[in-house]
Amino acid sequence: MSDVVIRVYEPDPAITRALVVVAHPDDIDFGMAGTMAVLTGDGVDVSYCLVTSGDAGGDDSTHTRQERADIREAEQTAAALTVGVTDLTFLRWPDGQVEPTLQLRKALSRVIRERRPDLVITQSPERNFERIQASHPDHMAAGEATLRAVYPDARNPHAFPELLEEGFAPHSVPFVWVGSPTPNLVVDITDTFDNKIVALRSHVSQVGHREDLEDMMRTWAASNAQVGGLASGRLGETFRVLNTA
Repeated sequence: MSDVVIRVYEPDPAITRALVVVAHPDDIDFGMAGTMAVLTGDGVDVSYCLVTSGDAGGDDSTHTRQERADIREAEQTAAALTVGVTDLTFLRWPDGQVEPTLQLRKALSRVIRERRPDLVITQSPERNFERIQASHPDHMAAGEATLRAVYPDARNPHAFPELLEEGFAPHSVPFVWVGSPTPNLVVDITDTFDNKIVALRSHVSQVGHREDLEDMMRTWAASNAQVGGLASGRLGETFRVLNTA
């Protein structure tokens, strides 16, 4: 970490469209909703792609898996709106069963070719041995499948030729931001932190009982800001920037 230079995000006119790919509803809002509000505030057109709809996720309800998926899609849609995002794709893979298969790579390549982003943001495919709870298998699989879709699949006309037949021309993504434990970018979210909390609280089925939610998020964001070298009192979210042009 000490050898990594961490730069502070500044608006980039080369980034006009961003696609965010994660495993579950609420993953974006825990990890990067403040950044989403920063990007949309800078005029970036942000789209979300959710690999699952959270149908096996994290509450004590007696809802069926389909009922839970419907609830969580609605919660994610509401959360996205609070940070300026209205374009969401739900791939509806089974929650808890995500693997970086060719089928998932094809589905993500289709979304990339359709949205044609300048920037893709996704989860880390690396296991974090210092914080095992951050390494949900679905998260790692979604991150790995996304990176494989960015390179080489989405740009390769010979990968999944049926996508060409469907009208989805190849697209090369210039940059990827990964939510990595070894970041080289910090986004100052001090001014959008309240948006992040509102977005998170939209996931009532998951965090409705958490009275400590804001304090926990503030602690995490303050730690990120410190790692990124921001001034005392600032809040941040961190990423690993990959040049994938």
